[in-house]
Amino acid sequence: MSIAQRPSQSLVCLDLEGVVVPEIWIAVAERTGLPELRRTTRDEPDYDKLMRYRIDILDREGLTMSLIEDVIAGLDPLPGAVDFVAALRSRAQLIFLSDTFEQFARPLMRKLNFPTILCHRLIVSNDRIVDFELRQANQKQRAVEAFRSLNLRVVAAGDSYNDTAMLGAAHAGFLFLAPDNVIAEFPQFPALDTYDDLFENLMSALEYD
Repeated sequence: MSIAQRPSQSLVCLDLEGVVVPEIWIAVAERTGLPELRRTTRDEPDYDKLMRYRIDILDREGLTMSLIEDVIAGLDPLPGAVDFVAALRSRAQLIFLSDTFEQFARPLMRKLNFPTILCHRLIVSNDRIVDFELRQANQKQRAVEAFRSLNLRVVAAGDSYNDTAMLGAAHAGFLFLAPDNVIAEFPQFPALDTYDDLFENLMSALEYD
């Protein structure tokens, strides 16, 4: 690669839930006693199918947006995550690419000192989640591809099926705190399980000759 073609800046892209904050839907499942809501993108690769499944359960059980907001208000970042995010932002540009929703993410971003996040939006009527709007189909992968088209060197990390296309589109991708089924199906991505290891690998991947 010639000097003119070298990426002139670097960018880290991270998934949110399961990487730096708890899985919101699992927390809702625990609050409501509905084990069906424990199903996440670690289990279901088809995100649209997963969200339709969730909305059907919310409708059936009469669960409100207010209840979910109350669950989220009680969540804190994973142990060590705040320091990890702060250290990362001191060394690199950081963007969260998440399949969560603006309404869910907002209070969690406050606890992480407001990093940038690109995600989706819920449609709420009379305190009930009735639908959702995707920011863009395959948004994580397409965002990384767009960043690369801007001559950025992009490294990424995530934990679920819906992160693997993003990891593959990046210059380097890592699984973090991923379940065994995802690790087994995507052995091309190094699997890490501590913030120290993730930080070290991300920093190393940002460097190039």
